[in-house]
Amino acid sequence: MDRTERFYKIDQLLRERGCVPRRVLLTELEVSAATFKRDLEYMRERLHAPIVWDAERGGYRLADGGKSGPRYELPGLWFNPGEVHALLTMQHLLSNLEPGLLSGHVEPLMARLRALLGSGDHSAEEIEKRVRILHMAARRGELKHFEAIGSALLARRRLRIAHYNRQRDETTEREVSPQRLVHYRDNWYLDAWCHRVDAIRSFALDAIRKAEALDKRAKDVPAAELDEHVKGGYGIFSGRNLKWAKLRFTPERARWVSAERWHEKQKSRFEPDGAYLLEVPYADDRELAMDILKYGPDCEVLAPAELRERIAGLLAAAARRYR
Repeated sequence: MDRTERFYKIDQLLRERGCVPRRVLLTELEVSAATFKRDLEYMRERLHAPIVWDAERGGYRLADGGKSGPRYELPGLWFNPGEVHALLTMQHLLSNLEPGLLSGHVEPLMARLRALLGSGDHSAEEIEKRVRILHMAARRGELKHFEAIGSALLARRRLRIAHYNRQRDETTEREVSPQRLVHYRDNWYLDAWCHRVDAIRSFALDAIRKAEALDKRAKDVPAAELDEHVKGGYGIFSGRNLKWAKLRFTPERARWVSAERWHEKQKSRFEPDGAYLLEVPYADDRELAMDILKYGPDCEVLAPAELRERIAGLLAAAARRYR
């Protein structure tokens, strides 16, 4: 725990137990005697904490329950960026839940989240007003089959689904064994074993037109195999036949891209002129192409040749639209 958390822990122990031996404080705080001494001095001198040593009882306590002397006030707790994002994202997801199996449990959980967001001197309303989580590119549509899919997933039952393929503009029926649900870039996906092609596939839930649970046991894909399949490629498009894209960003754009994480296995380095070289694995170039194109002239594909040609063709086609 960090220093501020230790201050709160010391205060909590003294108020709950009245008088606390030094060895107990050191054990609970998991710090050395020297660190505890510094914390104690800071709380007494800077925060006006009325902590005294009670020789008779052999421990530390708050004089008069902490009510006498100058105003005693601990610093307000705050969250780190990851905690704020996680809490507000959870709140956003819960507030957008449709009525279903969890309805009776959502409001108590929302109340707990509001209380947690309001820890210290900051109200939940103030945090929500001052901190924004922007959700981009979430596709609209009712996920009316979400409950059926989730139930089959947990009950380990197969599903018969009708899935709409936007690229080919066609709907196909498939029998699948659901493996797990994934929330990615503000949209829901189902990773499942497709019995039609005998392989793992990802299906966008907003593109599922029908979902019917079957009285058949779902095929279980080992976690290691599932992770190998979905983690290897780039983004939501996974696969085993990986290629490596080598991208060169201009020195100006490098100031942003060098701080980004495109893939957990990415390789990168700066060139002498300040340009940034980034290498990422991919099995399907659809999502990668979209991320490359958004940088326009600031990104050049160096390899492989087929990806370079594809991006060049897309840019040329885009340029023709403006002529």
